[in-house]
Amino acid sequence: MSKSDLQWEFVQCQAIFIQYALMRGYKLTEERGSVSEAANAADGGHPNSCHLHKLAKDYNLFVTDDYITGDHPAWQDLGTFWQSLHPKARWGGDWGDFNHISFEWNGIK
Repeated sequence: MSKSDLQWEFVQCQAIFIQYALMRGYKLTEERGSVSEAANAADGGHPNSCHLHKLAKDYNLFVTDDYITGDHPAWQDLGTFWQSLHPKARWGGDWGDFNHISFEWNGIK
């Protein structure tokens, strides 16, 4: 599968993910999407980040207007759902980055 095909599938899965969050009563706002190498380095991002390949997105989560920054049942719910959408879907909560969703690309999450 080409990278552009995977990027397209990533976008489609994000649409489903956002709709799922809405149905569950969660609010999501965008935090970080695709970035340049310079911006990634300035943010302290991983040098092989999927953000560099347009295959990662970070979201802010609000539950009943409370901003959720760490481990929380809502993130567990969303993360589990995200991983069910595609065989390449990865959730940052598995390594402590709860607001991160991505598609694995060449071993990068």
